[in-house]
Amino acid sequence: MSTGYYLSQKDLKVLMIDAHDPPHPHGSHGGDTRLIRHAVGEGLQYIPLALRSQEMWNELQTHSNDEIFRQTGILNFGYKGSGFLEKTIEGAKDYDLDIETLTVEEMQKRWPGLHGEDLEIGYYEKKGGVIMGENAIRTYRRLALSNGAELLVDTPVNSIHPETGHVRIETEHDTFTADRLVLTSGAQNGLMLKALGLDLKIQPSRRTIAWFEADDNLYSSEHFPGFIGRSRNGSYYGFSSIDGTGVKIGRYDGSDEDDTEPEGMDRNFGSFEKDEAYLREFLSAHMRGANGKLNKGLSCIFTNTPDEDFIIDQHPEYDNIYVAGGFSGHGFKYVPVVGEILTDLVTKGETGHDISSFSITRDELYE
Repeated sequence: MSTGYYLSQKDLKVLMIDAHDPPHPHGSHGGDTRLIRHAVGEGLQYIPLALRSQEMWNELQTHSNDEIFRQTGILNFGYKGSGFLEKTIEGAKDYDLDIETLTVEEMQKRWPGLHGEDLEIGYYEKKGGVIMGENAIRTYRRLALSNGAELLVDTPVNSIHPETGHVRIETEHDTFTADRLVLTSGAQNGLMLKALGLDLKIQPSRRTIAWFEADDNLYSSEHFPGFIGRSRNGSYYGFSSIDGTGVKIGRYDGSDEDDTEPEGMDRNFGSFEKDEAYLREFLSAHMRGANGKLNKGLSCIFTNTPDEDFIIDQHPEYDNIYVAGGFSGHGFKYVPVVGEILTDLVTKGETGHDISSFSITRDELYE
C-alpha cells in the first residue's frame, strides 16, 4: 500500500494486486498496532531509516482523521550485558538521540508496574510510540486509489514471467503486463523468488501476540510506554493498554518448530500451549498487574533472513523486478521509507538512502 501510494504520486499507471483485502489478518501487519523507536538495537544502519519513517508517518497523519501515530514513548529494558540493549544506546549516542538511561530504581519509581530479576537497566525514548498499523494501511490504500492507482483484492498471483522489456503476471482469471514489478509478498516471497531463479534462505515463522486484562492505573497508554523487554529467557515486545483494550504482548524470538511455510501454518491462537504460556511467563516475571484475563490472541508471520536484515533490491537477473521482504519481525515501522526507496528505484534506478545492507545477493542469504 505504501509503495503503491508513493508511485501513484509520480503519475504512473499503478496496479496493486493482493491475495486478500488489506488490511487483513493473513500477513505480518495484523493486530492493530506496531511500535516505532528511533534508537534501534538491530543495527546503526536502521536509525536514519527510522527517523525518516517518523517524518513520513507524521505527514501521513495529515491526510487522515484516523489516528496513525500515538506518542507513548518506548522503554527498552532488560539485563545488563544484553547485546540488543548495548546496540540501542550505542546508536542513540552516535545519532545524538534523546534517550534516558535508567536504573532499576528509577524505572520502578516512574512505572511501578515493572519488576523482576532481569529488570537491571533501561533506556527510555520519549519520542517513540505506536503506529496504528491497520489505520495506516487503510489510509495508504485510500490515497493511492484517489491518485488513480488500481487495486485487485482477493486475487492471488499464480505466476510471474519476465519477458523482453516487460513482466507478465498471471492470476486465476487475468493476465497483466507491466514495465516494472515490485514484489512485496511477505511470507510468499521465498516461493515467488524461487520461481524467478533465486533460492534464498528466508524462512516464514509463526509468532503469537495477545491482549491481557491489565490494571489501567499502571499500564494505560497515558501512564505506561510501549516496551521492548529482554529477559534471559527470551525477547518480548509490547504495548500499554490503549483505550482499555489491555496490555498487548508478543514474543520476538521463536524456535525451530515455529518455522513453516504459510500454507501449513496453524494460524489459530491457542493451538499450542506455549502460545499463551510464553507470554504469561514474561508478564508474571515483569508485569504482574498485566497478567489478567486473556482478552484476545492472534498469530502472525515473521519472515526471517539469517542475519535478520531486510531485502530491498533489484532482482540480479531482471532489472525491472524489485523486491522488498525478509523483514524479520521488525519491519513495520519502516513502511513509509521502504515505499519511498522502492519508488526511487523504480523511477530513478537509485535511492539516496543507504540500502547496502539489504542486498539480495549478500552471502548470508545463500550460505
